[in-house]
Amino acid sequence: MLRLSVPHIDAAAIDAVTAVLRSGMLVHGAQGQAFESELQQWLGVRHALLVSSGTAALHLALCALDIGPGDAVLVPDFTFPATANVVLLVGATPVLVDVDPQSYCITPATLEAAIAAWKGPQRLRAMMPVHEFGHPVATAALRAIAQRHELRVVEDAACAIGARDAEAFAGTSGDVGCFSLHPRKTLTTGEGGILTTNDDATALRLRRLRSHGMEREPSGTVFREAGYNYRLTDFQSALGRAQLPHLAGWIEARRALAQRYREALGPLQAAGALTLPAAHPGHSWQTFMVVLADRIDRSAVIRALAGHGIEANLGAQCVSAEPAFAAHSPPAGSSNARRLARQGLALPFCEQYGAAEVDRVAAALAREIG
Repeated sequence: MLRLSVPHIDAAAIDAVTAVLRSGMLVHGAQGQAFESELQQWLGVRHALLVSSGTAALHLALCALDIGPGDAVLVPDFTFPATANVVLLVGATPVLVDVDPQSYCITPATLEAAIAAWKGPQRLRAMMPVHEFGHPVATAALRAIAQRHELRVVEDAACAIGARDAEAFAGTSGDVGCFSLHPRKTLTTGEGGILTTNDDATALRLRRLRSHGMEREPSGTVFREAGYNYRLTDFQSALGRAQLPHLAGWIEARRALAQRYREALGPLQAAGALTLPAAHPGHSWQTFMVVLADRIDRSAVIRALAGHGIEANLGAQCVSAEPAFAAHSPPAGSSNARRLARQGLALPFCEQYGAAEVDRVAAALAREIG
């Protein structure tokens, strides 16, 4: 079976993890501190903090910015639901925003439309733009909107480490950036996440909330507020550290693979069987998702590809179509988000794949939908 993605874990990474396991020093410590320092340098941020998952990163970001009951947060309607889940978990209200049909991200236009349409009693306090599948959002334009409306910005860059626009890496321009280290991501620690910020006070609060609300002072440990246990283990940090030097090269390989897919699937797009994702020079390509024509049954295509030994799946969810968010549907609906969730098809994609894998997938798709 040609899998959707394969984590890139070599013998050196396994040896690094084994060394930590044999040391007996397993919780967040020297490896985690070194990994955070290396991530700060790689991403060009003042602070990078490791946590136990991308969802934990999103949750802590809202907590550290004091987003809670009485507040509303703008969230893309096409994303993995964790983005909206954390808004509910802090007691705030998600305001769902439609996305562009080819970048799969919110745009200044869809964001402004959602702000203008919002009539709820809650006060709009923040936005959570998602760099979907590694496509960078229009950061500068969204930040300008945030300033006009006095909104905090939490960037969901779960899929987008290494993605960048003209000015900076994804996840480094808002109040807080959030990354995932899940096995489907280019850089993985199994489960894990990263928080980034350039604000010292925010970083201090994030560190405190990550570890039971405690701070270490000369007199001893002081618990300043109720917090969580969202720390990453040192053996996971060792795994991430072993991969980080290769990350830039892996992203370049993914960009080349995406271009190969675009060439191989071009005839199917010309025939109207599917549409290809928008290209962007700073795209980091965590996932390559096409959108099937409305006449095509995606479930049938997934089954047919499995028969060819090829794994495929949906890309992400339409949040407003999920039962947990039935009370939070956008006033005018989210036609693009609903269609992407219904017709989006994620294809096998990772830096270990090359022309042979792409051609195999393209040929199978041509047989089934061409």
